Amino acid sequence: MKTLFTRLMTALFALSLAGAALAQEKKGTADEAVAMVKKAGAFLKENGQEKAIAAINNPKGQFVKGDLYVFMLRTNGDGLSLAHGQNAKIVGKNMLELHSAEGVYFVKDFIKVANSPAGKGWVNYKWPNSTTGAIEDKSTYVERFGDVFLGVGIYK
Repeated sequence: MKTLFTRLMTALFALSLAGAALAQEKKGTADEAVAMVKKAGAFLKENGQEKAIAAINNPKGQFVKGDLYVFMLRTNGDGLSLAHGQNAKIVGKNMLELHSAEGVYFVKDFIKVANSPAGKGWVNYKWPNSTTGAIEDKSTYVERFGDVFLGVGIYK
């Protein structure tokens, strides 16, 4: 009986390590984040803002993959969330005063980057990982498309 218990515990421990490794592998990459923003931007240009918002807000749609998801805000600086692939409760909310634990007002930084001459770039901050709950380094790529910008973040 003790041997069976030991084998069972060893197997469960091995499975938990495999699950942790698998969760680590599922983290989106910088290249995937940029590609997803570009794909959503092409969809926006081709189908218009209304259809793009609906597609981005679909949690089972093409703009959500693992821990990657697209979000959309206006470039006018009002901080209003137009679309969010992971959290529908954010849509329609003002995100301007949202900040990380270390005081980075990253939505304001997103807007600055989107309105910069390049119209695109990365913003770094710490944020809770929605999968693990741990505070992690996060980097979000944003790019301007007309009067809105799209973004996708990755955990490092």
